[in-house]
Amino acid sequence: MSKQEYKKNNSKKQENFFPNVENQPKKKKFSLYWLYLLLFGVFIAMTFWGSGGSVEAIDNIKLRKMITDGDISKITVFKHKDIAEIYLQPNAVNKDTAYKKAFEREKDGPHFFIEITDPISFKEDIKSYESQILEKQLATDTTAEGQQAIKDNFKYVNIVADNSKSWSWDSLIWLVLPICFLIFIFIMMRNAGRNGGAGGIFSFGKSKAQLYDHNQQVSITFKDVAGLPGAKEEVMEIVDFLKNPKKYTNLGGKIPKGALLVGPPGTGKTLLARAVAGEAQVPFFSLSGSDFVEMFVGVGASRVRDLFKTAKEKAPCIIFIDEIDAIGRARGRNSITGTNDERENTLNQLLTEMDGFSGNVGIIILAATNRADVLDKALLRAGRFDRQIHVELPDLEERKEIFEVHVRDLKLSKSVDLGFFARQTPGFSGADIANVCNEAALIAARYNKKEVDKQDFLNAIDRIVGGLERRSKIISADEKKVIAYHEAGHATVSWMLKYAAPLVKVTIVPRGKSLGAAWYLPEERQITNIEQMMDEITATLGGRAAEEVIFGTLSTGALNDLERVTKQAYAMVAYYGLNPKLGNISYYDSSGQSEYAFQRPYSEKTAQLMDDEVHQLIEKAYLAAKKILVEHKAKLTILAEKLLDKEVIFREDLENIFGKRPYEAENTIFSGETKPKRNTHRRQRNSATKQDTNPKTTTKVKQEKTKTVQKQSPAATEEQKNTAPKRRRQRQKNSSAKKDTTTE
Repeated sequence: MSKQEYKKNNSKKQENFFPNVENQPKKKKFSLYWLYLLLFGVFIAMTFWGSGGSVEAIDNIKLRKMITDGDISKITVFKHKDIAEIYLQPNAVNKDTAYKKAFEREKDGPHFFIEITDPISFKEDIKSYESQILEKQLATDTTAEGQQAIKDNFKYVNIVADNSKSWSWDSLIWLVLPICFLIFIFIMMRNAGRNGGAGGIFSFGKSKAQLYDHNQQVSITFKDVAGLPGAKEEVMEIVDFLKNPKKYTNLGGKIPKGALLVGPPGTGKTLLARAVAGEAQVPFFSLSGSDFVEMFVGVGASRVRDLFKTAKEKAPCIIFIDEIDAIGRARGRNSITGTNDERENTLNQLLTEMDGFSGNVGIIILAATNRADVLDKALLRAGRFDRQIHVELPDLEERKEIFEVHVRDLKLSKSVDLGFFARQTPGFSGADIANVCNEAALIAARYNKKEVDKQDFLNAIDRIVGGLERRSKIISADEKKVIAYHEAGHATVSWMLKYAAPLVKVTIVPRGKSLGAAWYLPEERQITNIEQMMDEITATLGGRAAEEVIFGTLSTGALNDLERVTKQAYAMVAYYGLNPKLGNISYYDSSGQSEYAFQRPYSEKTAQLMDDEVHQLIEKAYLAAKKILVEHKAKLTILAEKLLDKEVIFREDLENIFGKRPYEAENTIFSGETKPKRNTHRRQRNSATKQDTNPKTTTKVKQEKTKTVQKQSPAATEEQKNTAPKRRRQRQKNSSAKKDTTTE
């Protein structure tokens, strides 16, 4: 085949794939920018060439002076413009610089103009002024011949009336602008009728949902979602129903109308929805709850109607609404304003579309939120969201799986043990673990390493938990000594208490906003008793107690400690019913309604009793901390001096000073080694998070992430498997931060 024949055949194939592409004329779209440019030009012309143009305006004083000097040749009075144009004598050009400029602008005139109210009154005023000037001139000469000569030589102003209607700029404004506005409306309506209003002025009521179908697929699948076995099982069941509906319909089952993903931030709710979009072979609409919010009244409800109208056309399909609490908050909570809430109108329309009179067949609603407590009860009922899938913080095994997912693209050294990092990151969410892996890679690249090693991950955990090191921060020797004894006090008290979290690392190097910090490895437990909470409070007050024992005075460095202790003590008294005087009473409101209440659910007497009990509880823990420090004052001093020398000490340093810890937790992992079992009289706890000091924020609080020892033993044993149930509800309610910091 010749070259010309090949080109001919190839062109025919292209014509078959793209018929008449070149022959079709390209439609030129009208750009609205031209209209905007035209309007801008009109306003510029009005500014520079408006009424009066470039002719200078004068007042009555200037006009009378011109009449007195005889400089005016003619005055033209315009009836319909309320102005009078002044023409000068040619021989007056050199009398004044203003005259000279006026002749340069317009030689033949008009040279000046003056605003008038009534043409007749203006003429009479000029004639009256001329008569006054003539009388003054006649008074200078009493002879008849002289007065006659003055009258003959007196120059009267020539006043000409112009009654014609001329087109001024004011007239053009009232004519051009309405025409331009009508043209603009016509163009927008034509575009709206042609493309359904997309992108035009009438697109406010259109849904902003992004559609994923066979033309635009999501690359994420359930294989990319580590952990969350219970949540994945329920979501995968919905996807499997869409793929194999007969499997369920043969038994009389119906697909759930909606599923609500609930959990703390960063646990993978949106990632799970993206996996559904990647696995489901049906159209997937994705949008945020804030996409329904607009400044115009009725736009939110209109977008909800348009969303479900489009979804019905593509049914069966899935609609995913992220952060649904933006429009799903309980109605009536802000009724104090007394106005019609646009958000409530949007919510009402959403409730109607999800399960109203007409109903929706083949549309599944997925939604995600971390504030399920503020959602409207009508939105959470069966028939709208049949399932509430709790996506909690990952446990030990799930953290290890998440690490394995996020290190796929990293070049790891042989020293990296993902199980060890999973044990060192209790309370980390999936997003936190992804951040740890990324920070480790960045730290390794900063030091020009070819692989990411174990120390890079440890530095990344320290960076995320405590912030960036600030070794350049200027701290005096006395302040550094106070910080050292403060942190040594935390370490000493926690070492001697039975239920305090085991210490991992203490440092006086400033990080973030803190001047020093102590890292612990909290035990993951499901419930917490009084003794455990009291030991936690006592250990937290160890730093402040050390300052008083050693220096005999107190400082402001324990601000963070006092805040945490106060919250935890009030939680024990007011929420958990752990105070004998108040008894088994809890004033905690899980519905969130107390946030909008004007009155407390208890009396002033009870409030005073709470304050007294909290004060006694904290004082009791503080005295216990002081007693421990006084008994071990010599060892406390040795530990503080060593901390001043090294700036960072580890668990091994405390063992060299205090000996083995009296109460060692069972199978607690330090340095990759399995410790001896704990005493048999102590109950075995399920793996969970630490007790939160403020139940109102249980869904948002992270358990303390810990630092670990740099010198690790190579003989790491396999950790004890977690026997807790896979699906735990409100695990975060029992989590608390276990990091002690000394703030400025």
